[in-house]
Parts: sequence; C-alpha cells; structure tokens
Amino acid sequence: MAQDKPARRPRAEPPKGFRDYFGAEVTERKAMLDKIAEVYHRYGFDPLETSAVETVEALGKFLPDVDRPNEGVFGWQDEDADWLALRYDLTAPLARVAAQYRNDLPSPYRRYAMGPVWRNEKPGPGRFRQFYQCDADTVGSASVAADAEICAMLSDALEVVGIPRGDYVVKVNNRKVLNGVMEVAGVLDPLDPERFSAERGIVLRAIDKIDRLGDDGVRALLGEGRKDESGDFTKGAGLTPDQAEIVMGFISAKRATGAETVARLRELVAGSAMGAEGVQELESIAELLAAQGYGTDRIVLDPGVVRGLGYYTGPVYEAELTFDILDEKGRKRQFGSVAGGGRYDDLVKRFTGQSVPATGVSIGVDRLLAALRAKGRVSADTTGPVVVTVMDRDRMADYMAMVGELRAAGIRAEAYLGNPKNFGNQLKYADKRASPVAVIQGGNEAAAGTVILKDLILGAKIAESATLEEWKDRPAQVEVPRADLVAAVKRMLAQ
Repeated sequence: MAQDKPARRPRAEPPKGFRDYFGAEVTERKAMLDKIAEVYHRYGFDPLETSAVETVEALGKFLPDVDRPNEGVFGWQDEDADWLALRYDLTAPLARVAAQYRNDLPSPYRRYAMGPVWRNEKPGPGRFRQFYQCDADTVGSASVAADAEICAMLSDALEVVGIPRGDYVVKVNNRKVLNGVMEVAGVLDPLDPERFSAERGIVLRAIDKIDRLGDDGVRALLGEGRKDESGDFTKGAGLTPDQAEIVMGFISAKRATGAETVARLRELVAGSAMGAEGVQELESIAELLAAQGYGTDRIVLDPGVVRGLGYYTGPVYEAELTFDILDEKGRKRQFGSVAGGGRYDDLVKRFTGQSVPATGVSIGVDRLLAALRAKGRVSADTTGPVVVTVMDRDRMADYMAMVGELRAAGIRAEAYLGNPKNFGNQLKYADKRASPVAVIQGGNEAAAGTVILKDLILGAKIAESATLEEWKDRPAQVEVPRADLVAAVKRMLAQ
C-alpha cells in the first residue's frame, strides 16, 4: 500500500512584490510621520482613516481599467457580485467620504491620512506592490489659496523631518496652462474634450519623462515614437514638428524669476482662455506664497511638472530632493521626487453629480525615509531595551521587579526569557537587541545588595580600539547599590 506523501511545507517568504518591516524601520517611519502630522495639525488639518477595501466603482476611472474591472488593483468579486479592491491610493477613498458625509463635514474640509496602499503592478528593484502614502487634502475650496497652503505645508513638512532648504524644491505648474498650450498646438478641442484624448495622454507622459529622456527623447515621443536601447518601440503622439515645438517651448518656459516664467507662459497660451486662466492662477499662487515668506529657495514655478494622473484639473506640484546620491553602479544622481499632487475638481463629482473643488498632495513615505537615511538624518530612537539578565531562575521575581522599576521610570527594559544557563548567550541576545545596558545580579551581588551594570555600547567601542584615550577613565562595567538601580541606569544612558 502506497504511503501518502507528506504535505508540502509552505515557503517562508512573502508574496512577490511584498516585504516585511522590522523594528528600526517601523520606529523610524512612525517618528517621521509623527513630525509630519504635527505640521498638518498646525495647519488645521484633521486625521482621517478610511477602509483599506473600496468598491472598484468607487476607486474610479483613473485606474488603468481596460477589459477587467480590477485591472491594476488587487480586486475580487464578493458574494453579492460586487467588485471590491484594496485601495490604490488615499485620494479616491477621500472622494467617497466627502460625498458620503457632505452634510456632516465642514466645508472646506481639511484632512490628512497615512497608511498602506496596494497596486497590482509588476514589482522591481525598490518597487513594491504595497507601500505607504501620507496625504493632505482640502475639499470644498475653489480658491488657489488652498493650493498655495498645500505647497507651503509640504515645504514645512520636508524641513521638519530633516530636509533643509537647498536640499529640496517644491515645483508648481498648472494643467490649465498645459491644456492651453495643447489647444494652441491643435491637440485639444474645448468644444469636444474627448477628441485627441489619446494623443494628449502620450504628450503628458512624454513631458513627465523630460529629466530621463532629454529633449530629443521627448521630441521623438511627441512625434512618431521612440525606440529605446533595448529595441522596444513606444508609439508617439503623432504631432507635426510645428506642433511639437509648441509643446517643447512650454517645457523650456522656466525663467530666472517667477514673473519672467509667467510672462513667457502668457505668450505661449495666447488665444486660449483656459491657458490664460491657468497663468493667472499660477501668478496668484506665487503672490500668496511670497506674502508668507516662501521664496524661490523653497517653492518655484516650473512648467516641466505635469503629474501623470489624468484627474488633475488645475495647479499641480511636486517636491524634488536636489542632493546627490550614488546609484547601484556608483554614479552620482539627484535623489528626485518624493511627493506630488494637485487640484482635482471633478473627483467628488462622480458621486454627487455636482462639482466639488479639491486639492491635495501625497508624500511617498518609503522614498522620503530612504532619502533621510541616505543623508544620515533619521532621528528616531532605535536603541534597544535595557536587558536584565537572569543568573538564577528561582529568583525570577527579583529580576522582574528590576524590570518593573525601570519601566515605571520610563526606561525601555526587559528580562531575559530564554534558557539562563549560558550567560554568554544572554549577552549575545542583548547585543542582537542593540541593548545599551545589561543588568547583572548573581548570588554574591544579591547577598551584598548590589547589581552590576554593563555598558554594552562603551564595551563595544573599547573592543574596537582599546587604546582610545577618551574611554580610559570610563569603566565599561560598574557595581552599584540595588537601591540606586534606576538612577545609575539613567546616568549610564545619558553618557
């Protein structure tokens, strides 16, 4: 009789495109988000937590849905035949909330949200299917003062987490200006907005790639198309050379000052009412920011910013980190974008049938945290707990009493809960926990009413270089009265 094969053991690994976050990473992320939340709170924004699951219908048309209703998202059909999906971003759930509670929420409604989002896209190096976003939005105000406020708040948030002026810039543009340019170029018909929509989509994506492809690459995408180094061909927008030059003129419209940039944009959109309106909005935003002390060292007008999502209807903005890092091949490059957003006046309208103005920004949490690590500016306390070692398992109550006193004094502490027979393993455990201090009390110390404190950080430094003069007068291990345990540990931690 054949024996049944043993059940296959599951692989101990997350699904492709997902990852686990451990202690220091979670602590650093929380510390950064807490600082950002303080800025948002100071600006009058309230926190909001929405469901991780939405109906695909509520998530909206900006998803790349073609044949399947859940294309681009992690979706499934429930027992009622409704399509559900994990949220793709934090903006679509806000639009649903703003519509659902429109009679209860203040108008305008300022909110911020932080949490994971999920995208069913091909993963790659540094590109995961689950990642964190941090959003702030104002719903219910058509004034560009709301856009200026978002830009100022974004600037403050970057500085408070450790990105100083000179290492970042918030770039501001307006989709109405770009639409005016495309109207002048003949690829937008104000009387038939759907006409040329495919061509406009290609133009938007092409402009977004100017930093990577350069003028020639973008020109090719505006025309017949472009073949990359691998031989893959990307279809272009099919613009004539004259049409393409109008768009290229828009990309290079940035000048030395905001006023000069506005003047150049006004020239480019001459004849387009929509474009002129967008230029006026940009000018107003610049004036509002200048009145609050936000100069071009922090926020600039830049026609090169378009933002890829199709639901933006007015001002758009992007925060770019300007310092250099080394890529995987050791080459210098700028860190790049860590946040972006804009005005989306038609998103809530999908639910209500009435236009509801809204504007907001989203910070890529993982990217911003990576930037802070690259610059050595992560300020979270990732020190491990004080470890109380166990010399005699029959005296566990004494050791737990020490832990309790340390915790009551606000000191992170724990007792060793493994097999206490091998004391070396306890110190190895403390080292793996990044513990700063080990507390030791054997029978002799208990009889004498003392404890030994081992400075693990100092001990590691002495072990690295026993000749360091600065450590000569500081013993790595001291014996103190048991009654002085908390005070002595505090002194050692302070050093």
